Amino acid sequence: MSIARRSILKGTSAAGAALVAGGAAAQPAAADDPAPSPLLQTTPHRIGAPSVSGVHLQFGTDPSAEMTVSWITPQSVRRPLVRLGSPDGGHGRVVEAETRTYRDALGKDEVYVHHARLTGLRPATTYLYTAGHDGASPESGSFTTAPRGRAPFTFTSFGDQATPNLRRQLVFPDGMPSPLGKYPVYMSSQIGSPHAADIVAAVERVGPLFNLVNGDLCYASYSGRHGQSRTATWADWFINNSRSTRLRPWMPCAGNHENESGNGPIGALGYQAYFALPDSTADRDEETRGMWYAFTVGSVRFISLANDDTAIQNSGETYLRGYSGGAQQRWLERELRTARSSRAIDWIVVCMHHPMISSSKHGSGSDLGVREAWGPLFDAYGVDLVVSGHEHYYERSHPVRGSLPNDTRTPVPTGTDPSLADTGRGTVHMVIGAGGNAATTQDDLFDRPQGRVVVGLEDKPAPGAPYRESIWLTEDAPWAAYQDRVHTHGFAAFEVDPGDRRGGTTMMRVTYYTFDGPHGDLTPVDTFTLHRRRTDGESGDEG
Repeated sequence: MSIARRSILKGTSAAGAALVAGGAAAQPAAADDPAPSPLLQTTPHRIGAPSVSGVHLQFGTDPSAEMTVSWITPQSVRRPLVRLGSPDGGHGRVVEAETRTYRDALGKDEVYVHHARLTGLRPATTYLYTAGHDGASPESGSFTTAPRGRAPFTFTSFGDQATPNLRRQLVFPDGMPSPLGKYPVYMSSQIGSPHAADIVAAVERVGPLFNLVNGDLCYASYSGRHGQSRTATWADWFINNSRSTRLRPWMPCAGNHENESGNGPIGALGYQAYFALPDSTADRDEETRGMWYAFTVGSVRFISLANDDTAIQNSGETYLRGYSGGAQQRWLERELRTARSSRAIDWIVVCMHHPMISSSKHGSGSDLGVREAWGPLFDAYGVDLVVSGHEHYYERSHPVRGSLPNDTRTPVPTGTDPSLADTGRGTVHMVIGAGGNAATTQDDLFDRPQGRVVVGLEDKPAPGAPYRESIWLTEDAPWAAYQDRVHTHGFAAFEVDPGDRRGGTTMMRVTYYTFDGPHGDLTPVDTFTLHRRRTDGESGDEG
């Protein structure tokens, strides 16, 4: 779809979009006209009925044929459903939504999340839809399914967003005047900033097929610790992001702040209710449903991991290391083995929260537990790219493979070209944690190539501290390729070029952008290219 055509659809209701896409003017229907598409029918909102809020998309297990449309309500509703159509018109079809619910352990408020799973879709095809329930005006959107087989596409990635909405009154001590005189001053209910809103417009400037969210989505757990509503923070996040999430999937991974005390054995009831993610073997265990999953777009296999299972650092509401009993590790090895043996898959991209590389001087740093659990598997099966967050700035590594036999298992670079990386020789790691969080750390990095690594925990928390403090070791960082020491916020865009011949070169052109203002004006900060050989070099059909 052209940029102009996509822009028209974004700013138009489903009814208007269908008319624009079909090239028709809004004229009264003739008596012998066919019945109008359900997408052209509107339902007035009924006073007292909850609205359709926070519409968001998620790929199904096969992104070329499956999409889930989801939305949230604060109470039970009747007949939640999606009406599906296309820009070419047609009556569409109706898909009923299933409802998941949970009651937050702190606020005791209940949330209902409705998921309509659309199947039997055509690859690389644009669809229109409306989502609604009885008594509510439906919300409209559109999406494009993934291509099947080797094809070009663009995706984006960032983590650590938070929300921009203002809810909490700022109380001044006695005797201190308010800068606004008698008027109250408000601040964010957690650690968000205006950039948490602006990044949504910035992503839409790129218009990717989908976006990866590298953990720490809205910081609802942080809100709970400061007396605010966790469910309100989640609602803020979805409503803020729905300008993009109703048009393209935002595929998440679970970070330490998705761990909410009291919400289930691993604090994930909220996360698991809000998202209906691709099936994995984790779905056989309700406790870990959706915590790790994988999907394929074109010739790229994407794998999302839950790093609280392996990280040493004590940074969640509860300490979760080892909660899967090795199930995630076994699943990951099967996934990597299958992907790397397939001649239809060229690239393996991993999305996770805690990073394996970090130049932060006083932040969380790298985590030895993650390095020891995932590093050997990334090396053995040739993972190409790892995107993470947790640290609130941007940096990337040279391609790395193997590690030094030291106490931090320092990754070993296999190349040092700052603009071109051969991922057939090693994995490139990126920390993209500047998605809008106010607590940025781009000005707190080591001056020379160094990092620090969490290698253990103090025996017990310090008096008044919620967590056991980390024990760090400092390492030289031969893996360090680039750090953004200036900009407080940004995201990365990846343009996948599958190449044009069997066994030839395939590339990803990567641009890290910062952005400015509510219209998301983009400025490139870092550009480089990943490349590797395609896996279909031998004779015969693709696997």
